[in-house]
Parts: sequence; structure tokens; C-alpha cells
Amino acid sequence: MTDEAALPRIGDVDTSPQDEAAEVVVDVARTAPVGRMLIALDIDGTVLLEDESLSPGVVDAVRHAQDAGHEVMLATGRSWDSTHTVMGRLGIHPEYAVCSNGAIVMRRIGGPDATDYERAHVETFDPTEVLTLLGEHLHDAHFLVELPDGQRLFTDYLDDWNLQGANKVAFAELSHQPVCRVVVVAPEKTDKDFLQLVERIGLTQVSYAIGWTAWLDIAPQGVNKSTSLELVREWLGIPPENVLVMGDGRNDIEMMQWAVSHGGRAIAMQQGPAEVHAAAGEVGLSVSDGGVAAVLRAL
Repeated sequence: MTDEAALPRIGDVDTSPQDEAAEVVVDVARTAPVGRMLIALDIDGTVLLEDESLSPGVVDAVRHAQDAGHEVMLATGRSWDSTHTVMGRLGIHPEYAVCSNGAIVMRRIGGPDATDYERAHVETFDPTEVLTLLGEHLHDAHFLVELPDGQRLFTDYLDDWNLQGANKVAFAELSHQPVCRVVVVAPEKTDKDFLQLVERIGLTQVSYAIGWTAWLDIAPQGVNKSTSLELVREWLGIPPENVLVMGDGRNDIEMMQWAVSHGGRAIAMQQGPAEVHAAAGEVGLSVSDGGVAAVLRAL
């Protein structure tokens, strides 16, 4: 039989109407496997409730995402000391963790089952000017700085902050060396008070985030969660459109904008402020209603 004889005669080939073909394409797209994703989760208000309990269903949902081959990691304002404990509660040991609002990236030493980490990237700045400026306007505030090696120095007790292993020092000692971050807690102030203060005094040489309670977190200029997540994404070789980030606070805005602008997804927790919702474009359930679990199980 010749090749020509093997070909169907004209008119013998079955075809489908255009609308049916379109439905087939849509069905294939829906069932096509998703490439490996980089899933970056905030901690407080996203993975953890205010009382430090885990968001409903989050542990099983994270395991579900990992079993599907995705890289689930944390991107948080917390220092490494408290970040790795949350990782343990979630049952994850990702290759990287972004801490201190992007000033520190931790890297796992060893294979997937290893639990030891080292500093892969550290950003610092001279805190003298910003501490002097804030000290002049916030006389009753409590201050904390984080050093490149993870050591923390503070002036007075900070409500809701884990100070285990931290050292209490005089205010002047906070600026004796470069730091990764400055934290300012003023119990008598509101988030609106901090917004007005920052606008009035002009913090132009640093990056800052204002928490939903009365605290201000200051990082090196141009440094935030997105800058470190971009490093991680490049190191892992994951396409930008395969990025998913979730958070609830103002310190998550930059990573949300970064994800969306590069074709990825950003989902804000329902209880977050309006500006966070706007940055994400997608709003999920609240942390108390299992927002992270709902999203990860739908992947």
C-alpha cells in the first residue's frame, strides 16, 4: 500500500463544529497540569490567627500543595527565630524562607528532609538617622533592632513580640552598628497616627510598613518581601506567572503588586484593609474561615 493509499479520501475525515471544538480546548485547559508553583504565605493574619492558633485546614492544605509538587514557603515580617517555629507547626521545610520583611532570606542546608538553615541574603542599613528622628517624635515608644546575625536588641517590653533571646539595651546602643530592621511600638498610637507621622517627618531613606496594631517596621531602602521573593524565584527557576502570594497586611502590598505585575496571583485575606485588597486584586476568605486552605485545595 502506498502512502497515498493510506490517506483518507476527501470527505472521509470527521470534523466537529467550531463551538464543540472550543469546548474541548477549554476542558483540556482546565485539566492540564499546572507547572510547579512558588507559593509564598504571610504568617500573622494569614497562616496564624491573632491568638497564634493555625488557620483552619491550613496544615492539610499545605501538604496537599506540596504533594502536587509546589514550593510552599513563608514570607513574613517575623525574624527567623519565630519563623522557623511556624514552619515546624505547618510541617514544612522549604528551600528558602523570607524573614524580617525581606531583609533576610534563609536557605535550607541539605535535602528536603533537612531542618538546618543558613543566611543566604542579608540587607542592612545605618539606623542612626531614623532612630534619632523617631526618638524625637515618639518619646514613650518602645524600640527594637535586628542585627545581621539575628540578634535582637530592645529598649522596653514590646507587647505581642517574642523577645526570647533578645537583649535589653539603652536607646543609644541601638544605633552602634548596621541593622536589618527597626521596629517601633507605641501603645498609645494607632495605625493612622503612624501614617500621619511618617508623612509628616518623611522617612525617605528607608522602606517601612505599618502594622494593623500600633507598630512601625523599618527596613533598608527599597527592601521588602517582593525583592527577596524575586531572588528566591530566580534561584528556584520558577516562572513569574507561576507565583502565588497570600497576605493580609500593608507589608504584603509590594509582594502582591510584584506577583500580579509579572503574571502571577495575589490573594488578600478578607479581613485585611482596603489598600491590601486593591493591591491583590483577588480577595479570599478570612484567616479564621480558612482562607489559605480554600485557595490551596483549589489548585
